[in-house]
Amino acid sequence: MKMTDTFIKPMHPEGRRFVAIFAAIAVVLFLIWEPLGWLGVGATVWCYYFFRDPVRATPTEDGLIVSPADGVVSLIEPAVPPAELGLGPEALTRVSVFMNVFNCHVNRAPVEGTVTAVSYRPGKFLNASLDKASTDNERNSLAIQMADGRHIAVVQIAGLVARRIMCWTDKGAHLRTGERFGLIRFGSRLDVYLPDGVAPLVAVGQTMIAGETVLADLGRDTAQRSARME
Repeated sequence: MKMTDTFIKPMHPEGRRFVAIFAAIAVVLFLIWEPLGWLGVGATVWCYYFFRDPVRATPTEDGLIVSPADGVVSLIEPAVPPAELGLGPEALTRVSVFMNVFNCHVNRAPVEGTVTAVSYRPGKFLNASLDKASTDNERNSLAIQMADGRHIAVVQIAGLVARRIMCWTDKGAHLRTGERFGLIRFGSRLDVYLPDGVAPLVAVGQTMIAGETVLADLGRDTAQRSARME
């Protein structure tokens, strides 16, 4: 890896027009007053950084569930998956990953499998870190069936600032673990509903890397992990 690769990341095409808009505003600000122009330059760099789409090293071992998003684990609790996915009324372990405006917002598939349902539902734009955001906020839900027949649910949830959920996959599509499937603009959250009996290998407060951090292991029988904050 080159040294420049540490600092300069590829940008997702979705961000090009936003970076262009920010850059144009920076030029106008320079014409008004130079210090304002430099603030515009900083905002443009932030916009580019927000839409970064770095290459990720996804583990290939069978049975691993990886994080679908960059961010911090904000909640781990039992919850019923969105009814529109048809996964039943029983509560499953839900792991919520909160993304702030500085995280990479490209979303990746947590497992390999076939998409059996994709459902968008409009809603509110509450702070995505709140528990009720899972039920009240605008969301886009996916159900993925794995090779063993079990399902995992992934839910993109809009946040206080986020106003656009994007999903690039359809029902019937086959996703590989770590494959890009969507993006949420400007702060949001992803919920993962684990199959029955599967415990997460992460803890609340842990930092996640989409496509890389192992969230759970289908072949490992263990209790939910705890952590010490320092």
